[in-house]
Amino acid sequence: MWRNSVSGWGLTSILLHWLSAVAIIGLFVLGWWMTGLDYYHGWYNLGPWWHRSLGMVLLFATLGRLAWRLVQPSPVPPGSRLERLAAHLGHVALYALMLLVLVSGYLISTAEGDGIDVFGAFEVPALLTGLPNQASLAGTVHWYAALALMILAAGHALAAVKHHRWDRHDTLVRMLTPRHARRAGGSETPLTHARR
Repeated sequence: MWRNSVSGWGLTSILLHWLSAVAIIGLFVLGWWMTGLDYYHGWYNLGPWWHRSLGMVLLFATLGRLAWRLVQPSPVPPGSRLERLAAHLGHVALYALMLLVLVSGYLISTAEGDGIDVFGAFEVPALLTGLPNQASLAGTVHWYAALALMILAAGHALAAVKHHRWDRHDTLVRMLTPRHARRAGGSETPLTHARR
């Protein structure tokens, strides 16, 4: 139930996927909103604290997801060879953008040499500081990478809906149900076969 199979995602991958999705959207909305706060607003300091803390948790979770994918099988995606290649490249781009957003956010917060307090539980030390215009350059990368990530994530979601609604593949259902539609031989079972 917790591990992946060639026919579906395990519960570990499913939970990491959806929790990461919620965190990414929440961080984007919070980041956009808090940049417009004035000094006397109650969330002027609290907003960035939450943003940094959640960002660090997501960074560790993303590294954990990547490690998990290295030691677990990935279900074979449905569709043509070209569609499978596009799906693979899309996932690579999503992970690359997530890491770019998170690492650039880390570089913004640690530019002055201060570590990042994560919900008061522990501190992530500043490992790279004092680079020329570090906070400014990292801030620019952070913003545009976050925008690109949101656009690509929207495309990812639309592709999942397209596969589910029009192609009648079980791509979306497999990301909601651990090891969905596993046949006796361990091969993938599309929804069209499952309904027969």
